Amino acid sequence: MDATPPKPRLRDQFRAVIRVNHYSIRTEKSYWYWIRYFIRFHQLRHPLELGPAEVNAFLSWLATERQVAAATQNLALNAIVFLYARVLEQPLGDIGETVRVKRPARLPTVLTHAEATKIIAALQKPYDLLAALMYGSGLRVVEASRLRIKDIDFDKQVITVRDGKGAKDRTTLLPAPLVDQLRERQQAIRHAWEAKDPFFQVPASLPFALRRKYPRAPYSFDWQWLFPSSTMSVDEDGTIVRHHIHVSSIQKAVKQAVRQSAVGKPAGCHTFRHTFATELLRRGSDIRTVQTLMGHSDVKTTQIYTHVLGQGFAGVQSPLG
Repeated sequence: MDATPPKPRLRDQFRAVIRVNHYSIRTEKSYWYWIRYFIRFHQLRHPLELGPAEVNAFLSWLATERQVAAATQNLALNAIVFLYARVLEQPLGDIGETVRVKRPARLPTVLTHAEATKIIAALQKPYDLLAALMYGSGLRVVEASRLRIKDIDFDKQVITVRDGKGAKDRTTLLPAPLVDQLRERQQAIRHAWEAKDPFFQVPASLPFALRRKYPRAPYSFDWQWLFPSSTMSVDEDGTIVRHHIHVSSIQKAVKQAVRQSAVGKPAGCHTFRHTFATELLRRGSDIRTVQTLMGHSDVKTTQIYTHVLGQGFAGVQSPLG
């Protein structure tokens, strides 16, 4: 009689379920971090031995002892709910009243047009072009780094963002001043690709389902990364691939440029996106259009930029005039 095969480890069960549901690799890593943190908090007991009371205790501890941000506490809760509902198939139900972190009402830091261009000018290639795309198109740093050749439409003057936040696609503006730079970059990649440069003999990374459906796509020109990594990586299935430029290298370059330019503001990559929205509103763009370009699900998210501009006061003027 054959022995019963061993049950997969919790880590493997989690990985299988989250990939079947097409969550991003960043979400997978974040969720597993908090699931593992939750298990370690309860002395490595299996989650099936735990329940709503233990979840409540963990979330309250994060708020009171670790003093995490509201978004961090929500992320931990989402990860644990996913574990119980999707992986273990035992939904938690009511976890009771937890100590919740209050989300402070803060306005985003924004740059003036002069400050944004000054920081971009302080960057080396290709980081200057990446920052210009974040400012000129409202891209998140992850979205800019993940652009492929096929995502740039010069005829329609649009950029297509694939699998953005919330796994949503959208289109946004292709800034006219960047057209020549982007064309030159595309042509350089095309010449190297057509010449069978060893750099482009390594397949571009694709999600596994796409790579299975289109096995030649990783080697095609259209699917090449616009900003490829200089190093190779091993994909989940052991294939040697080339990913896009790493987000952390962009963030470090921008931070250094901010210090060098001495703008006097705590700016980073996401500040360019905030500045994009603020500048569009300042120049008279409709808030619904800005909402669409930013990819916001709710216009209330976009309205925060009207407060940055001081346009949320219904025309009221100061007594000083």
